[in-house]
Amino acid sequence: MSITLHIHATRETANKKVAREIAELIRAKPHAVLGLATGSTPIGVYEELVRLHHQEGLSFRQVCTFNLDEYQGIDLSHPESYWNFMHRHLFDHIDIPAANIHIPGTRVPSLELADYCKRYEELITVHGGIDYQILGIGRTGHIGFNEPGSPPDCRTRRILLDQLTREDAAPAFGDLDHVPTHAITMGCGTIMEARHIALLAFGTAKAAIVRKALRGPVSSQISASYLQNHEHTSFHLDHESASLL
Repeated sequence: MSITLHIHATRETANKKVAREIAELIRAKPHAVLGLATGSTPIGVYEELVRLHHQEGLSFRQVCTFNLDEYQGIDLSHPESYWNFMHRHLFDHIDIPAANIHIPGTRVPSLELADYCKRYEELITVHGGIDYQILGIGRTGHIGFNEPGSPPDCRTRRILLDQLTREDAAPAFGDLDHVPTHAITMGCGTIMEARHIALLAFGTAKAAIVRKALRGPVSSQISASYLQNHEHTSFHLDHESASLL
């Protein structure tokens, strides 16, 4: 297994460690390409990056970003859209140009979907590939929205969300009926091409799936297990999420 395991005393120290690695990358390579995740897990990383921008002069002016995924069928302005999330927690507080931000659309017409996803892949390639990819892990073992059954070489595409994934999102949307059924996600193959990957997981609710991803067999049923075959992946855990290792 090539995954580097970091068990942190607190999630705050994990967030600062990942943010510091990103800052070091940007200072060494101002035009770095970042792959970004959403959800509660990376918020602390984004807060620390904002602090580094305002207090230590970290500039994102030449940085390019690609988000992992986005819900389908909601408006960009919806409070749970990932476009809204990223601007609220990061982009509105740093100096990154709007043209350098790439997030899948929320309402891509079905007839345009294949071309749209192909162009998203091509944009990543045009910008030189992802230097540093942030990941969380869902309770189904997904990275991005690569639900169970996602093959290791899959690319950016529309995907049907697992029932468990939708149930986990239900409190944020008010109830299950309001949670989108589909999303656009980077594929496992896309994610695995990132030069460095940092997966963060916190809390006892993630302990079982973290153990399967790290210690179980590599399987399409747990897309995070593919990271065992990546040359430069780090897992950043707190004691609770690491409790079953």
